Amino acid sequence: MEDFLSCRIRPTYFRYLATAFGSSFIACVYSMIDSAVVGQYYGPDGASSMVVTAPFWSIMLSLGLLMGLGGAVVFSSLRGQGEHNRKLSNEFFTVAMIGCIIFTVLIMVLLFTCEDQILILFGADENVLPIAREYMTCVRWSVPFFVFGQGLIAFLRNDGAPSLATWCVVAGGVFNIVGDFVFTFTLDLGAMGAGIASAGGGVLNIIVLVFHFFSKKNTLHLELPSHFFRQFGKIIVTGFAAFFIDIAGGIITIIFNNQVLKYLGSSHLAVYSVIGSIIMFVQCCSSSVGQASQPMLSVNYGGNKPDRIRKIMWYAIGTAIVFGVIWIVLCESAPNMFVYIFMSPTDEILEIAPAIIRIYSISFILLPFNVFSTYYFQAILRSGVSFLISIARGIVISGILLFVLPLISPSAIWYAMPITEFLVAIFAVIMMVVSARKKPAGTVQTA
Repeated sequence: MEDFLSCRIRPTYFRYLATAFGSSFIACVYSMIDSAVVGQYYGPDGASSMVVTAPFWSIMLSLGLLMGLGGAVVFSSLRGQGEHNRKLSNEFFTVAMIGCIIFTVLIMVLLFTCEDQILILFGADENVLPIAREYMTCVRWSVPFFVFGQGLIAFLRNDGAPSLATWCVVAGGVFNIVGDFVFTFTLDLGAMGAGIASAGGGVLNIIVLVFHFFSKKNTLHLELPSHFFRQFGKIIVTGFAAFFIDIAGGIITIIFNNQVLKYLGSSHLAVYSVIGSIIMFVQCCSSSVGQASQPMLSVNYGGNKPDRIRKIMWYAIGTAIVFGVIWIVLCESAPNMFVYIFMSPTDEILEIAPAIIRIYSISFILLPFNVFSTYYFQAILRSGVSFLISIARGIVISGILLFVLPLISPSAIWYAMPITEFLVAIFAVIMMVVSARKKPAGTVQTA
């Protein structure tokens, strides 16, 4: 495990950022390819089917992140306090893996018993449901690989193996990208082909991750938990904010799907499917900032190093600002470029898309910072603040605006997220200033 208490902050941060960004970006690429190939194969209905299945991916991956990041933060904080906590830190690793098993079983039971009802709840109509159902044919069997993949990636980054975490996503991503074209178009399997490619990528992810447990750098071992329920609760509390970011993204997508259909119609929903694909990229960039800084922040918090925490925080904030500027410039300057990437558009879609994408993309300037802030407060064990930020931007403020703004004007719905991100950023800045003036507690309560 890397010595985050004494390493040079700048090169270490950017090395972890490079690996986190690489793995996140590649994961987004193969998610985007799914949307693009299905959208090209079926047209606007295919693109809509992908935005309907997006909440499922949010739920599945966020539960893996809940166990992985929640356990990894406590794991690193304990290691920062000294080697005498190694056994206890591995107990949290064990509890996190058991949690992944529990959530995997729950998800698969739901999918195999009421998948159609879930897809209809997510916004599928009679045209979209058959395509979404076809896509899920193989994906439902791959749930264990994605839940455990998310959990293990978080622990590997905290166990000094960020490069392997990246390579696992590269391997799975390459398989998915190639498989999308081969299975969907060459073998003419349509949405089922895209689902096969995604499932195969998840399997390959796990195969690569397992190599870490045979390396000399590995310090992760299964240990019989001494207080399972307390430790499980600690992981839930610590990881809940990051989990809620993803799960709330799924919930907001469901609300958006239904509100857009209600007030604006299917063509606007197809445009929202394009925005959804762009959001995946922005979210991946944003999460990479949090994933890069979290291990360093957690260890230095456990080691009572406030000056190092502040330096890491400023590097992360600067990176988040750069990502925000890049994405808003791309969306404002070439909105229809994204439309052509993700579907075979009609004339109506090409006419309405630019204004919609330009309005929504205003939110991208602050989104990376807001996402990082949840990782920051988690890493310094301010879980309550992290949760408030997550719930405010994920459901409370955004949800209220999605119901209120269309009453003013149907097209006003696209301003919901820019307003949400602005209000949340104000709160996050205030809380960062307050937390920066406080000294780390220095000891992590674990049982």
